[in-house]
Amino acid sequence: MNRWLIVALALCCGVAHAQGWSPQKNVEIIANSPPGGSNDKTARMLEQLFLLNKAVPTSITVVNKAGGGGSIGFAYLSQHPGDPHFLVIAGDGLLTNHVLGVSKLTYSDFSPIALLCNDFALMAVRTESPIKSGRDLAERLRKNPQGLSIGFANAFGSTRHISLALFMKAVGGNPRDLKVVVFKGSAEAITAMLGGHLDAVVIGATNATIHIGTGRMRVLGVAAPQRLGDVLASAPTWREQGVELVSGSWRGIMGAKGLTAAQVAYWEQVLQKAAATPEWKTDLDRNYWTSDFKPAAAFAKELEKDYAEMRTVLTDAGLVKQTGSKEQ
Repeated sequence: MNRWLIVALALCCGVAHAQGWSPQKNVEIIANSPPGGSNDKTARMLEQLFLLNKAVPTSITVVNKAGGGGSIGFAYLSQHPGDPHFLVIAGDGLLTNHVLGVSKLTYSDFSPIALLCNDFALMAVRTESPIKSGRDLAERLRKNPQGLSIGFANAFGSTRHISLALFMKAVGGNPRDLKVVVFKGSAEAITAMLGGHLDAVVIGATNATIHIGTGRMRVLGVAAPQRLGDVLASAPTWREQGVELVSGSWRGIMGAKGLTAAQVAYWEQVLQKAAATPEWKTDLDRNYWTSDFKPAAAFAKELEKDYAEMRTVLTDAGLVKQTGSKEQ
């Protein structure tokens, strides 16, 4: 009887070991930006939290793979199929690059692990602008969309361009009629706007706060579900002004294609714990990002929905070639 008990215990332990997983070698967190960029900051914050809380039993390295709107980093990850020791800081660029034909890789080429947060867009003008509110902007764009020049970074089809196109659709206009100016970075767009060379900009909250604090910039509307805090507490959302618009740039974690359920579950749990720490919440508040943790299954559904929505709005904006179809 003891012999059978030993056999049964051995079998149970074997099953438990097979079901579980943890890193066995150095973990690479891939940042699709140069050192100091937003993805790099997120990667290094996660690295710090993993080490601080001893959440990962191995060493961790942040690897910067900047360029191509994130496509270089995703191409690097795709070279490690089935290896759970590689993670990437993922964003909307993975979807838009595929929709626009910039990259052959899309969300189905990777393993979604968790959605972390959102960086919502806002539209702003210089304080001297005759455009006093979001309603003013909507009315002027409806009457004469070519009469206003609106800037954003960093490419046609970027998340800021998508926010502007969605705004135009929401107020009854055609996104193709907009007069847009693309800049390499939001700082350049803001400088042009403050200098009187642009009428408005579409930017992230962190790019606006210093200029709001000095009284040089006025926010017309924030594309968030609710108002942001601190110096942006007085800035109304678009919904408050009768415009149904929630739009921003999400940030999440994806692994290589072919990860097992146990491997995804491990990283999902580690990330959920990191997202619950005071340090993570402080970092989100500092950047005016909104926590929106979603585990792997919910994240996968969100990716599918976002892809379809982005394809629709980018087609409406005249940026999608009508030949060919979505490849997965």
